[in-house]
Amino acid sequence: MAEENDGEPVDDLALMKRAYTNKKTGQIDDGLVREVVTLVQTQVQDEVSQLQTEDDASTASTNLSRFRINEIVESSVPKKKRRLVGLGRRTRSVPPSSAPPPFVDPEVLTAQFKDKDDRISLLETQMAAQQAGYEA
Repeated sequence: MAEENDGEPVDDLALMKRAYTNKKTGQIDDGLVREVVTLVQTQVQDEVSQLQTEDDASTASTNLSRFRINEIVESSVPKKKRRLVGLGRRTRSVPPSSAPPPFVDPEVLTAQFKDKDDRISLLETQMAAQQAGYEA
């Protein structure tokens, strides 16, 4: 869907509408998803109209950000087994791919690996001694 939107990611509401709309009838067949979509559309329209009345300027934005629409969807959609109905699990905790990876000092990594190698060697020695004790 991002390609159809000039490479921009789409909001969760558009994703739900696209995924659950019957291509032949143009209607959402799942009653729960249909109710959720209607509820979210109403909330988005209410918020847009509220923003327009607060601004009262001709330059008032009539669109909410994708982030805000996603917040409205997440707060409105019922959850079953920690999943959003119609959307599944959210990966909001995953950092965006454009974020640089965290810096890790190579010396710290080397020291951590050496510590773990030493622990593994010690445990292997203990296991061998224990095994020899059982065999005796």
